Amino acid sequence: MLPPFIIRMVIIMDKIKTLSIDLETFSDVDLKKCGIYKYAESHNFEILLFAYSINGGEVTVIDLANGEDVPIRIITSLLDKSVTKWAFNAAFERICLSIWLKRNYPEYFSSYSTSDDTLSNYLDPSSWKCSMIWSAYIGLPLSLKGVGGVLGFQEQKMKEGKELIRYFCVPCKPTKSNGSRTRNLPMHDITKWATFVSYNRRDVEVEMCIQKKLSKFPVPEFLWKEYHIDQKINDRGIAIDMDVVKQAIKMDENSKKELSKEMKKLTNLDNPNSVVQMKQWLSDNGVETDTLCKKAVAEMLKDAPQELADVLTLRQQLAKSSIKKYQAMQNAVCADSRARGMFFFYGANRSGRWAGRLIQLQNLPQNHMPDLEQARDLVKGGNYDALEILYDSIPQVLSELIRTAFIPKIGYKFIVADFSAIEARVLSYLADESWRNKVFANSGDIYCASATAMFGVPVEKHGQNSHLRQKGKIAELALGYGGACGALKAMGALDMGLSEEELQPLVDAWRTSNSNIVQFWWDVDKAVKIAIKQKTFTETHGIHFICQSAMLFIKLPSGRSLAYVKPKIGINQFGGESVTYEGVGATKRWERIESYGPKFVENIVQAISRDILSYALHTLNHYFICGHIHDEVIIECPMDESLDTICEQMGITPPWIKGLQLRADGYETMFYKKD
Repeated sequence: MLPPFIIRMVIIMDKIKTLSIDLETFSDVDLKKCGIYKYAESHNFEILLFAYSINGGEVTVIDLANGEDVPIRIITSLLDKSVTKWAFNAAFERICLSIWLKRNYPEYFSSYSTSDDTLSNYLDPSSWKCSMIWSAYIGLPLSLKGVGGVLGFQEQKMKEGKELIRYFCVPCKPTKSNGSRTRNLPMHDITKWATFVSYNRRDVEVEMCIQKKLSKFPVPEFLWKEYHIDQKINDRGIAIDMDVVKQAIKMDENSKKELSKEMKKLTNLDNPNSVVQMKQWLSDNGVETDTLCKKAVAEMLKDAPQELADVLTLRQQLAKSSIKKYQAMQNAVCADSRARGMFFFYGANRSGRWAGRLIQLQNLPQNHMPDLEQARDLVKGGNYDALEILYDSIPQVLSELIRTAFIPKIGYKFIVADFSAIEARVLSYLADESWRNKVFANSGDIYCASATAMFGVPVEKHGQNSHLRQKGKIAELALGYGGACGALKAMGALDMGLSEEELQPLVDAWRTSNSNIVQFWWDVDKAVKIAIKQKTFTETHGIHFICQSAMLFIKLPSGRSLAYVKPKIGINQFGGESVTYEGVGATKRWERIESYGPKFVENIVQAISRDILSYALHTLNHYFICGHIHDEVIIECPMDESLDTICEQMGITPPWIKGLQLRADGYETMFYKKD
C-alpha cells in the first residue's frame, strides 16, 4: 500500500482544475433564428459529441450518439465552482449542458436561481470562461476559424465542419433516396461520422492553442466578473406579451393586404411591391429615381403632386419592416414567455460594448404617440377596426408599439433608468472642457449651453433664442469626434432645416467653443503615433498608450485596455501620416483599418462609457436586471421598489474616474417604452 503522503500527492496531481470543452449537438430548432436558449429547450435537443481536455491534457471525445457515457467525474466537475470551464463561445456549451444535465442527471444538476428569479434552468456561469471573449479583448475575430487564421496556427479548425454540421446537427429534407428520414444519424454515413469526431476533437485543441497563445495578454479578472453578470442577465431574460406579438403580426398581414389592394387600384400594377414595376410607374408619371429606399421616398414626397404623394405614402407604409421585430420575438421566446440571449458581451470589437442578438434591442423604433397605452390595448385585444378608424397608418402604430411587447412578470413593474448625455460628459471630463463640466454639474441642458457658446447669445429650451437649440443639438451629436459637414449631413442636418451654407460655419463655431476637445483629439493622435514609432509608453489626459508584442494597447481609467493588432504608421490619401492596424472592418472581413486621433478618441469615450455602464450593472446586480440598451438599464422589480433609490445607485461615479459629473434618470412603467 502507498504511503498516505504519496496518495495525497496523486490526488492533488489528479485534481481537475480546468476543463476545455466543445459540444456537437442536434435540435429541430433553428439556432441562428431562435437563439441557444430556445434551441436547447426543444424536446428533440441532444448532445451528440462531448470533447474535453482536463488541465490542458489530451482531448477525449465521448460519442453520446453511439451510446457512450460521460464519466461521473466530468459531470461533477461541471458543477464544481473550483473547476474553471473553458470553451469558445462558452455560453453555447453552458446552456446546452444545463438543459442536458437537468434532463439526464437531475440528481447532479443545480442552478443559481432564487425562488423569485428566472434562472432555474441554467448552471451558474461564475466558473466559466470564454476564449472567444479573450480573443475579442485582444482585438481578434469572433470566430474560431478567424482567430486560428490570424494567429497562424498549424492545427486549424477543420474546413469540413460546416458540411458535417449541416449533415448531422440539423434536420434533413425527407427524400426517396434517404428513405424519407428527417435527420442523419451516425449509421447513415460512418465515414463522415468519424471525421465529425475528429472535428470535435480539433475544436478543443484549437481552443487550447488560443489560450496558450494569448497567455501573455491576460483578461483582467474584473472583466470575467462583468461577463458573469452579462450571462446572468441573458439567463434571466425578459418577458414578452405574446398576445400583443401575435395580434401585431396578424394586423400587419391585414394591413399589407389592404395597402396592396389600394396601391393596385391607384397604379394598375400587377405587383406594387415590385421595385422594378414601381420605378417604371414613377418614370411614366414624370419621376425618375434609382432607388426606392426610405430616404429617397421621403425626398420625393416633399414636392410630389397629390396623386403621386398618395402612392408614395402607401409605398412607405408597405415598406415598413418593423413587423420583423415581432417575428423575431415569436422566434426567440422560450416556453415561459421570456426571451433570452439578446446581449452579446464584448460584441463591439473596438470599444468592448455589448452587441444585440435576435430581437436587437439596440435599434428598436422609438415611440412618440401620446395615447400609447390606448393603442396597445387595441392591438392586444385584436380590435383592428378601431385601430383603422383612429389612426392614419397601422404599420406606424405597430412600429411604435414594438417596445411595449416587453413586460415585467406578474406582480412586478419595470424601472427603466439611463445616464444623461453619458458620452458628452465623458468627453468633456477627459478634455477638461470646464464650461461644459459646469453645465453638467448644474444639471444644465448641454444642447442649449453648446448653442450659447457657439453663437454668443443665451439659448433656452423653451425661451429666448430657442430656435438655436436644434443647431446646438445637431452639432453636439455630429462633431464630438472630428466630424465636419459630412457628419452633420449624415446626422440629418439638412432634413432639420439647416442649409448647406450654414454647415461649415457651424463646424467652425463648435470647434472654436470646444477648443480643449479639439486639442484632446490631436494629443491622442500624437500619443498613439509616438507609442507606435518608438515602441514605447506614452500618456495624455489620464489615458495610457503602449506598443509591445505587435500590439497597441490603450489603457483606460477602469484598468481595461483597448487592443489594436499590428499597428503601423503609413501615409493617408491626403499625403499625411496615419495609423493603421488589423481588424474586422466595414466589410466584416479581417483587413487593415486606418485611424487617427478623433477616431481613437471616439473609441476611448465609448469604451469608458461602456465601463461606467458595466460598473452600474455591478452596483445594481442585486436587482433583477433583464435588459440594457446603450446607456439604459431595465430592471424588473416589486411594486414597492423605489425609483429614486435605483437612479441614485446607478448614478454613483466609479472610483476610477473621480470628478466625472454623472447623473441617472428613470421612470416606472408596466411595459417597456421610450419615456
